[in-house]
Amino acid sequence: MLFTDDRRFPVALAAAMAVSFDYDGGEGVDFEPFDTFLSAEETTDWFQAWTGNDDLNGDDFRVFGQDGTGGYAAIWLTRPHHDLVDQPIVFLGSEGETGVVARDLPDFLWLLAEGFGPREAAISYEPDWVARPNEQLTAVAEKFAPDQRRTAGDVIESAAREFPGFDDTIMELCR
Repeated sequence: MLFTDDRRFPVALAAAMAVSFDYDGGEGVDFEPFDTFLSAEETTDWFQAWTGNDDLNGDDFRVFGQDGTGGYAAIWLTRPHHDLVDQPIVFLGSEGETGVVARDLPDFLWLLAEGFGPREAAISYEPDWVARPNEQLTAVAEKFAPDQRRTAGDVIESAAREFPGFDDTIMELCR
């Protein structure tokens, strides 16, 4: 991959991460954004601990937030020669949950606008949870991805369809 180790958010991600997420006692979005990506060292430490594999590094991830249990949301650097904003967004949960939640940053912005966080998009087994669209995040998505509006269902489905082997790829790295 040809990525620098620049740990500053793309402008659109910074705008979205500046909006507060309301957990609302479990009825809202369980997401705590960071101010910047985790350092390369912190990302490697996390990825080694998550996989139990000390031979790995975290170079393929730019971690930008977490849920309340410590699951991380990250940009997965899997598309060579593509910009950071064109890489998929993934979630790796504290209990081993994995999922590609958006194909790229524009899709992720619309996912957030529809009231989903990374965890909610990756975890489908909470049947009582109901998404609540967020006006501030809708404004961010309209500003940075006005021609790419999609429903959360479309975002999640197209990400899963494009990256069906993500879970297997990650599990193969685990010890």
